[in-house]
Amino acid sequence: MTKNENIYETSDLGLAASLTASGFPIHAIDKSNPRRVIFRFNSSNELDSAIDSYWSNTLLLSAQDLLGHIKMLKSRIYS
Repeated sequence: MTKNENIYETSDLGLAASLTASGFPIHAIDKSNPRRVIFRFNSSNELDSAIDSYWSNTLLLSAQDLLGHIKMLKSRIYS
């Protein structure tokens, strides 16, 4: 995972799906490396807070929403 001033990047599908399910839109998906996809989000304090909640296991999401977002991201990866 990397973060510059304006963009947060992760290759973690679970984190990316959790962030999209929490209402953070994906800025871009980089599929240039055939072995690893990079999800890019616009950086913000709210995004940082959601990431912290994800890693501390306190982010609350509907299981159906999370699974739906995982399927959506996989569809975007393989399309």
